[in-house]
Amino acid sequence: MLLHSFVKQKRKAADLTQPELAEKAGVGLRFVRELEQGKESLRLDKVNQVLKLFGYEVGATPINRDNL
Repeated sequence: MLLHSFVKQKRKAADLTQPELAEKAGVGLRFVRELEQGKESLRLDKVNQVLKLFGYEVGATPINRDNL
């Protein structure tokens, strides 16, 4: 699942609006909108602020070289 879909799914499951998510995460509404729209360049620290509300964080993971 792509990050923007994951965040949107988690937000809706928590019954939060975008403005509510932004306030709870301490980020701007514009950031939440860009995150959910799949903007390719976002600040990782802010992404993690949002994900932290759902018990997740972005981190380094190994690449499966067999699928490349």
